[in-house]
Amino acid sequence: MNKSELIDQIAESADIPKATAGRALDAAIAAVKQTLKKGGSVTLVGFGTFHVGKRAARTGRNPRTGASIKIKSAKIPKFRPGKALKDALN
Repeated sequence: MNKSELIDQIAESADIPKATAGRALDAAIAAVKQTLKKGGSVTLVGFGTFHVGKRAARTGRNPRTGASIKIKSAKIPKFRPGKALKDALN
């Protein structure tokens, strides 16, 4: 499912226009991004938790030349699914 299909699904389920559903989805995504950027986490009970993980600096290899390169540490978004989401899949 892509973003436009998700907007269609939200609009149909909530009985609202697609434009409104699109704005609501964009606002929700922006709120999650903003919270993660500040280092926080977003918990949606029954769905899961979005949080910031840390990836340590490491040494990698350039696949083309085989030379060693240094890869900087980075913050990465992570998602932990909630129990209700896991149960829905099994």
